Amino acid sequence: MVEAEARSKFSCPACGGEAVWNPAKQALICAFCGTASPAKIDVSPSGEEVIRENDLATALRAIPQDRRGWEAPKTSVRCQSCQAISVFDPERVGQRCDFCGSSALVPYQEIKESFRPEGLLPVKVSEAQVRESVRIWYGNRWFAPNRLKSGALTDTVKGLYIPYWTFDAQVHADWTAESGYYYYVAESYRDANGQMKIRQVRKIRWQTSAGALDHFFDDELVGASRGVQADLLRRIEPFPTKELVRYDAGFLSGWVVERYQIDLVAAAQQARERMDTAVRQLCAAQVPGDTHRNLEVRADYSSQTFKHILVPLWLLTYTYGARVFQVMVNGYTGAIAGHFPKSWIKIMLAVLAGLAAMAALFWMTQH
Repeated sequence: MVEAEARSKFSCPACGGEAVWNPAKQALICAFCGTASPAKIDVSPSGEEVIRENDLATALRAIPQDRRGWEAPKTSVRCQSCQAISVFDPERVGQRCDFCGSSALVPYQEIKESFRPEGLLPVKVSEAQVRESVRIWYGNRWFAPNRLKSGALTDTVKGLYIPYWTFDAQVHADWTAESGYYYYVAESYRDANGQMKIRQVRKIRWQTSAGALDHFFDDELVGASRGVQADLLRRIEPFPTKELVRYDAGFLSGWVVERYQIDLVAAAQQARERMDTAVRQLCAAQVPGDTHRNLEVRADYSSQTFKHILVPLWLLTYTYGARVFQVMVNGYTGAIAGHFPKSWIKIMLAVLAGLAAMAALFWMTQH
């Protein structure tokens, strides 16, 4: 269980009842009297949001103890089916995993508290909007079974926060390559009838090239979730990091949070691999000529920082037959993606219709 560092709960200023974050009203709402109170947002003297960036090299050596914990009491459980670690308010009883629906939940005791998020995107899309979006999305899946579309699947939609890491870095790269320039020469050849012909043949002239690149990576995102399907998550990105607010536990009141399971070391490695790939592509774009070969890049990284953030997600997990499917909605932008079962009858009808159209077209061209 994650222990509190500060507040024990988020009380209504009017009646003292527990307040829960409401995405439709963008405020903490008391379930008893309906009083609204905003979550705390820290700003700098200039009025800009203050979200701390952490030095990567220092953090990889040791994360300070004062940067750990959730700033509020939380309970953690691990799903033995999908391995997601869910974190929620201690008053809530976790009966089923919000990610896969399994009831095989066991208490999770952290060896040390997780790194505290620096910022988050508050849930902006309401549950009512999500339900309507999911209904429309299902309605547009022509190959989905009819009984899937008529089922009340939106009843199982869950609001969650999932973890990400972001990485910044300044890079200077020197590159060398061989630039290729196309030119054409006339060649004689004999065609199939034995006649002599002339054709233009492309050749390449190679010459050495070199250059330099300076580039800044800002908020390179690395997902740290194990509970959601990675391919769907990529399809509802991006999560606009420029609109992050400073972390306040009030935003999480009443919401389930997934604890990161891709740690800082692994995430930093992923970010560096992506940056290396991007740097190579940027250098390749600088090479003059029509083509190139033997590109060599020597990159030097500096000013490397990171932060841990949370982003909102609405998740629908359901079982159809023997398979489990997920539909997810970006809780900030409303982007939606999902998997769904296919009706073999509808697929067969579509194939037959296509064959019939081809046969009709062939008949018309012949007559």
